Amino acid sequence: MFDLLRHKTSSHKADILSGLTVALALIPEAVAFAFVAHVEPMVGLYAAFIMGLITAVIGGRPGMISGATGAMAVVMVSLVVEHGVQYLFAAVVLAGIIQISAGVFKLGKFIRIVPYPVMIGFVNGLAIVIFLAQLGQFKVKDAAGNMVWMAQEPLMLMLGLVALTMAIIHFLPKLTTAIPSSLVAILTVTAIVVGMDLDTRNVLDFLKTMSGNDSATIAGNLPSFAIPSVPFNFETFYIILPYACILAAVGLIESLLTLTVIDEMTNSRGRGNKECVGQGVGNITSGFFGAMGGCAMIGQSMININSGGRGRLSGITAAIALLAFILFGSAFIEIIPLAALVGVMFIVVLGTFEWASFNVMNKVPKHDAFVIILVTTVTVFTDLAFAVFVGVIVSALVFAWEHAKHINVEKSIDANGWKVYRLNGPLFFGSVANFLDLFDAADDPQDIIVDFQNSRVADHSALDAIDTLAERYVAAGKRLHLRHLSQDCKALLHKARDLVEVNQIEDPHYKVADDKLDS
Repeated sequence: MFDLLRHKTSSHKADILSGLTVALALIPEAVAFAFVAHVEPMVGLYAAFIMGLITAVIGGRPGMISGATGAMAVVMVSLVVEHGVQYLFAAVVLAGIIQISAGVFKLGKFIRIVPYPVMIGFVNGLAIVIFLAQLGQFKVKDAAGNMVWMAQEPLMLMLGLVALTMAIIHFLPKLTTAIPSSLVAILTVTAIVVGMDLDTRNVLDFLKTMSGNDSATIAGNLPSFAIPSVPFNFETFYIILPYACILAAVGLIESLLTLTVIDEMTNSRGRGNKECVGQGVGNITSGFFGAMGGCAMIGQSMININSGGRGRLSGITAAIALLAFILFGSAFIEIIPLAALVGVMFIVVLGTFEWASFNVMNKVPKHDAFVIILVTTVTVFTDLAFAVFVGVIVSALVFAWEHAKHINVEKSIDANGWKVYRLNGPLFFGSVANFLDLFDAADDPQDIIVDFQNSRVADHSALDAIDTLAERYVAAGKRLHLRHLSQDCKALLHKARDLVEVNQIEDPHYKVADDKLDS
């Protein structure tokens, strides 16, 4: 049990105190995301508890916090509106099964291929999204029910309390690190507001505004087991499958990228495949206990790491404390000023944003700078998963373009008077056009040698280019000799197969990405 709760760089005290801090900050976020998904607040709070507890116990990244998230909530909206919340629970269960399958088949490792510029754009975009989300706390409903900015006096009061919270978090660690500064800031600002009877919005006011119910409260009971009340047939499966796939993908992408960010912050390494399984088990459990599911929360994870939380105990404490607040401490939680929580999140924004990216813009290649800006922008205006896909695709295309420029030939005439082309650089779909432009079939002598010793044939496009080259020389009535190609290349070539000269000692041995050899 000791190994379960403790991480090699953590302490029980730091984990417990940071977990309490996270639990306090989780509540308004869980409630907000529940309303985004058009479900009851308790559905979001249960998700924060279940996801947080299960991933803390069996997940692959100690110190990472999971719960209901906006990235998944926006996917859920149309399903809930069109079919109801029970279909959402069924979709969450199926998404969990898909995530476990991803872990079992070791797909988590592929997050390591996400380029660093995409990672920078990811954290910058999320920092901006977190910041923009906090601006909603500075708005109130007018007589017509529309959200408008606060009047000057309450706005100034809230800004002052936010500034005080941020100042405590920033300066307290210079005096002592015995208690997480975020927790001290929340408790101090709450005591000032209650003690001086200041008129500023608190968690209860936020809940009433979101729900439109003046009797709203976060008080609740333990989540209860229930199988989603949906017909068990192919029609239901057909309805929930697309949502489940998107939820599973979004959840894993956000979780694994958050895992990578925490790895860099703590100079340690999480286990991606184990995290996939943990997220899957958490979502399956959520679906059977009336919760909306979720994934890793980078904002709450940053609060936990910055407050000293490193071990599994921090996540376990956050989840259990959240449940305790729901069951027994709702009266206390509801009086916490929103300004204190906003201040904590603003500090998270400042710590999450990669400010050094401004300094490196003129030092890194232009395409890397473009990817950083692109991913940041797409994250802000669309969603995380789409932004990562776009970033990876653009990075891959840039990589292919850059490597396509590397192909070249060294020309010489051998003792027989034959012209020798020694090819350098990879031959693949991106470089085939340049490859064909390197040869002059019309002016070359009768015998031509193309030596692939310093090259590598990568895919079917490369093979097709070799066949095309052979056609040109045959049409010109000349003899083409191909040297140092692998056996796979010879087997896959059509028109140029008989032109390959086999040298068992010198010929390379590598595979070509082509489906014909697998059929």
